[in-house]
Amino acid sequence: MHKILGVSEHTGTHLHTYRQGLVYSKSLGRYMVSAVGQPVSCAISPRLRKKLIYPTADPSSLRRVVRGVEEIDAVDPVAVGDQVNYIDLQDGSGLIVDVLPRRSRLARLAAGRKPLEQVIVANVDFVIPVMAAAQPQPKWNLLDRYLASAESLDLATQLCITKVDLADNGWELQAEIETYRSAGYSVILTSAVTGEGIDELRSMLQGRVSVLVGKSGVGKTSLLNALQPGLGLRVSQVSQATGKGRHTTSNLVMYPLDVGGFIVDTPGMREFGLWEVAGSDLALYFPEMRDFVGRCRFGLDCRHTGEPGCAIRLAVHSGQISPRRYQSMLRMCED
Repeated sequence: MHKILGVSEHTGTHLHTYRQGLVYSKSLGRYMVSAVGQPVSCAISPRLRKKLIYPTADPSSLRRVVRGVEEIDAVDPVAVGDQVNYIDLQDGSGLIVDVLPRRSRLARLAAGRKPLEQVIVANVDFVIPVMAAAQPQPKWNLLDRYLASAESLDLATQLCITKVDLADNGWELQAEIETYRSAGYSVILTSAVTGEGIDELRSMLQGRVSVLVGKSGVGKTSLLNALQPGLGLRVSQVSQATGKGRHTTSNLVMYPLDVGGFIVDTPGMREFGLWEVAGSDLALYFPEMRDFVGRCRFGLDCRHTGEPGCAIRLAVHSGQISPRRYQSMLRMCED
């Protein structure tokens, strides 16, 4: 999308045109913005990294003057998928001066001592956690983190199990798949070798902004190549060029799909901290536990560990909640 928003006189001789576009790539402090199909390499205005503090009194009783300035509580104010306003510098480059309101975002708690939000992709429709059936063995607790994060951000999910042609733990795999399906999640089994599930997944991606999340080695590149020939290779080449083989959240690209829509491949993150989710609220983001919250003897004060009359623990003992998922939730509470 491209729109001229107006002009602003910055000097006596130069008029800067304000335009609107979509951030489809970012790397090393530069942001590629699509405007009328043309790429524009942008930097961001320093003011986007600041938060202005205004008086808390009735706005009608005080002049709207800034009382202070704080750093924003985010690693980066601009993410892939953002619609932005930028100043066209008339040389093929631009300066991002405003981020339009986001309808959704995929975010995590950034590493480090100071709690900061790391927005991975903005304006996303679908989060696709990817787990391999084998080589490597699936990390179900990590999958639970992806899902709880998506639930907390009100994002739709589609679980994707790759490499099903290599599965050597059939009954264990099927048992876990049934656990997630019983909790209300849709699960697609795929194989880039046999083509199983590829058409179904491609249909689900059509017309949407989708994000793949999963550890390195789970087969995302092969999956992308199966979905659209050459796509996985393009993703790998960009990753190697920008991160020297280390795909990081500072080097992301949104790719158009032939069937319509876009897809973003995220790095193989071994950790995924939830942003602004208190441990006491975690059960709300496990769909099979949600209906039991508040029904414990101690109500909303129950920690669901050893308290008597805990409705969630009773549901675990009665087989309504997976013991492994329950333990996974408790481990997240300890973070």
